[in-house]
Amino acid sequence: MQDVAVKIISTAYLTHNVKQFIVEKPDGYVFTPGQGTDVSIDKDGWRDKKSSFTFTSLNASSTLEFIVKIYRNHHGVTEQLEKLQNGDGLIVREPWGALTYEGPGVFISGGNGITPFIAILRQLEADRKLVGNMLIASYRTSDDVLLDDEFKTMLETEYFKVFTRENVVGFLDARIDEDFLVKTVKDFNRKFYICGPGEFTEDLQRMLTNLGVKSEALVVED
Repeated sequence: MQDVAVKIISTAYLTHNVKQFIVEKPDGYVFTPGQGTDVSIDKDGWRDKKSSFTFTSLNASSTLEFIVKIYRNHHGVTEQLEKLQNGDGLIVREPWGALTYEGPGVFISGGNGITPFIAILRQLEADRKLVGNMLIASYRTSDDVLLDDEFKTMLETEYFKVFTRENVVGFLDARIDEDFLVKTVKDFNRKFYICGPGEFTEDLQRMLTNLGVKSEALVVED
């Protein structure tokens, strides 16, 4: 697939440093929930600079949605993305990614690692197949939480938030460890989908293996 130029339709801040982009969807463009693509800004000096973003919209949607964490001090693509307005151009490429849904399980995310799970869970909701799935989302503080109301509606009692740097009334203030997993997950005979920073995913794989989860039941974003 060749590089395809698309226009930004709308933008909105979801948190203090995370922005939603709704953009045109090229004709015939198809992806699997959990996949992403390499995106560039369609401006001189930026067309060859790529950043990878996960699709958070459904494949059936007439538009593409990306939820992007903005790194204002890195002087890179996301810093420039924050400055873009409706009508500005992006370049999208062929979808890629190996994190796909393989059956009911526990989705565990660290920070913005939740983004590959958004389209998967939205698709499961659309297909009425959310039963048996759980989401555990780890964040630094309450200011970093994404799509809280949507996940509450989707998953109800199977949605858990864990904060690592803030004690907030009504939320868990802890790191995910083996004790937490035993108390929260209970049933380990299912799939475990993991996405987040490298150390986060490595620690979780080790802990889940210690708790008897087989390697083939671990689905990890590379």
